[in-house]
Order: sequence, then C-alpha cells, then structure tokens
Amino acid sequence: MMEAKQWTVQIYLTENDDETHARAVLSTRDTSTVTGRGVSRRNPIDRPIPEIGDELAASRALEDLAIRLHDVAADDIVQLAGPLER
Repeated sequence: MMEAKQWTVQIYLTENDDETHARAVLSTRDTSTVTGRGVSRRNPIDRPIPEIGDELAASRALEDLAIRLHDVAADDIVQLAGPLER
C-alpha cells in the first residue's frame, strides 16, 4: 500500500522600510524542521509595490530552504545509507 506524506512550508514575511525579510520553515511529520531565509530591498527610485518585495524575498527563502534540505539529505546519505554490513 502506498503511504501518503505531507510536509508543510510556512513563509513568514516582515517588512521594514524598503526591506522585506522572509523565513520559509519546512515541517515534516517526524517534527524535524528546516529553515531558509531571504531578503529583498527596494531601490529608492522604484515605486513602492510591497507585493514584489514579498515575492522576491519569499522566492529567495524557498531557494535557500531547498539548498539546506539538499544538505540535510546529503548528510543523511553519508551517515545512514550505503551497503548493509553483514
């Protein structure tokens, strides 16, 4: 029987003047978490459109999260995978 799993990513955004900070938190069923972070900065000559800053910061946080998750998997492979000892 196939097992369905669900992982949840929550993105938290904080705006401070022309900067937007994002934190993407992945939670798995076994309660482990991995966090990625991203920042966007508005050029002072650009129009203030907060949605664009949110999108950029969130995408950067998700990209950072993906890299960190890959690192976790690589560490697990080194520690846990490989041939079975007999």
